[in-house]
This record gives sequence, C-alpha cells and structure tokens, in this order.
Amino acid sequence: MDSFDVCIAGAGVVGLGIAYQLSISERYRSKSIAILDSESDFGRVTSSRNSEVIHAGIYYPENSLKAQLCVEGKTLLYEFLEKNTIPYKKTGKLIVAQKGEEQELLEIKMNAERNQVTDLEWVDQEKLRSIEPNLSATAALHSPSTGIIDSHTYMKKLLWYAEDNGAYFAPRTQVDQVEKVGRNFLVTTKLMQNPRKEETYKFLCNEFINSAGLNAQQLARKMIGMDTSNVPALYLCKGDYFSFSGKSPFKHLIYPIPEKNYTGLGIHSTIDMSGQTRFGPDTEYIDQPDYEVDPRKMDAFASSIAKYFPEIDPAQLQPAYSGVRPKISGPGSIAADFSIQGPNTHGVEGLVQLFGMESPALTASLAIAKYVEAMLKP
Repeated sequence: MDSFDVCIAGAGVVGLGIAYQLSISERYRSKSIAILDSESDFGRVTSSRNSEVIHAGIYYPENSLKAQLCVEGKTLLYEFLEKNTIPYKKTGKLIVAQKGEEQELLEIKMNAERNQVTDLEWVDQEKLRSIEPNLSATAALHSPSTGIIDSHTYMKKLLWYAEDNGAYFAPRTQVDQVEKVGRNFLVTTKLMQNPRKEETYKFLCNEFINSAGLNAQQLARKMIGMDTSNVPALYLCKGDYFSFSGKSPFKHLIYPIPEKNYTGLGIHSTIDMSGQTRFGPDTEYIDQPDYEVDPRKMDAFASSIAKYFPEIDPAQLQPAYSGVRPKISGPGSIAADFSIQGPNTHGVEGLVQLFGMESPALTASLAIAKYVEAMLKP
C-alpha cells in the first residue's frame, strides 16, 4: 500500500498555503506530501469566489485567531507577492460613516489598534470630498495597508513551490473515509478522473490535515473511531456580487459600517486587478450551495450602495458571481473565530482540522500555514 508522510485534504488557498509551508520547512523538506481535492483543479470553490481583498485586520476581536493571523499573514503575504512578482495593488480602503455613525467608526479604530493595526487615519468630510468626490459620507477611516490580489496567480505559485519541492497534487480525488490505524491514518478515496469508471484508492499517511473548506465538517464525520463532539456546525452563507458598468467611481475600496455582529462587512465597493468595479457581497444563509446570482436583488443592492454613492443607477449593475462562506456561526449570532483543532482539542496525534475558514483566510493563509505546522510538531 502506498504511503505518504502528510495528506492535505483540500486545495483551496489555505490547503495550498499549508502545502507550501510544509514543503519549505526543515522538518518536512524531504518528506512526501499529498494534496487532494475533489474538484478538477485547485481553488475552484470558496477561494475563487471572494473579493480578493488583502485585509488589514481591523474588525476582529482582540486576541482572536482571525486578528492574530490576519495581521501576521498580511505582512507575510505582501512579502511573498513582492518576492514572486505576483500582481497586487495597495489600493487602500475607506470605511465610511454616515451621519450618526461616527462613534461606531471610532470604536472600529480603537479595536484595530488593539489588534496592532496602527496605520488607520481619520478622514474628515472635507478631505473625503477632495480624495473621493463621488463618495457621500461624514467621516471615514483610511486603511493604507488594505489591497487587492490576483488570487489565482497566488494559489498557482503556492502549488508550484509545493510541487517543485516534491509534493503531489491529486485533483478529482474525493476522500471517503479516514481511519486511525496504529500511528498512521488509512485514507480511502474515490478517484474521479474517468467519469465512466470511479476507482477506489487507499493509502496510509502519518499526518492528516482536513482543510476541505465547505466540506470540512462532512469529512470530519467520516473519520472512523474519532470523537466528533468538537466538530462545529456548518452554516452556509451566500454572498452575491454585481459588476458596475462604466468607469470606476472610486480610487479606494469603499466599505460601509459593518453589519451587526460582523456577519458581513456590508455591500462594499471593490476593484479587481483590471480596474473593474464590483459591489458585494450581501449575506444570505442557505441550505445548499447555490452560485446563481439573483438579478432581482439589483434594486436592493442599489439602495444599499446609494448610502455612500448617491449617483448609483441600478441599470449600471449586472449580476457577476457569488460565493458561499463556510461559517460556523448561524444567523443572528456573533461572528465566530477560525476553528483550528489539533491534538490538544481532539486527542488524535498527527491530525489537524480547520473549520470556518472564511475571510480573512486568504490574507491569513501563510500565517495559518505556520500555525498548522507548529501544531504538528512533536
């Protein structure tokens, strides 16, 4: 039976970040690493359906994993992008307040400072008019370290490094079962390379990392003989995006005051690497993954956008794409932190499971990878 030192289930940005980190580390440099994904290629699900924003670490609760790993990950990510000439832009971001929301803006600034984000600048209404004449707001926070990224090229480079260092990537490979056998894991997979003939393939590995994103909880419950009481519930939260026709009205990314409990960051204005403006995402809890954008949302989007961009014409909005966040907090609940569970949580040596890897997981991906590596060290 084939055997690997490490198996990583899930080739989204987090799984690829972990594969990259292990492949360059002293402990794992000479070890065999298998990266599995049920899709036809890497990053086909959550990692390819987001705003592609490099976050600063502003909103998350003090001492949370999201705050810690976002702030650390942002620095690591910018260094990686520079070193590898991967496209990105430090566009900066404005979090804008309407009349009566200035106190909330101040509280956001104080929270950011507790998270060691110390570069936020208070912008008054007069200065806002000069830097963003199309923007309507009474005040704003300027985050100069927020940016945008070509996430596909970033993920492609992570995989390139991992494979160049000996890792093996197996797309169209679905993990059906994981069983602890002695000091190893027996992994049973279904190979879906040939649509007419599915094959079963079993192998052993010393360490297993569940980074399956939307499927992480389902995979965790396929682990024979392992306690699943620590596996959090999964809540699918859909976010739609609409593209904007015409010249971009803004130079910066524009964010309203976040939704209550930080379920989402509000329908914001972002720019992609080609300069195209898009608005979104909204938040809609759903029962099954669904990536159709409902064009009937156009007027609701326009109404939200008009609070900071009064000149918006609903006819300028076209359905673009949607994504589904793997949340571990339900509707009306306070936003949950990342859940990264190692042996101290579940008692199984060599096993790490990652749940709720929504934003800012892209920004934090390299810091998450270091965190996971540290969990695996004997």
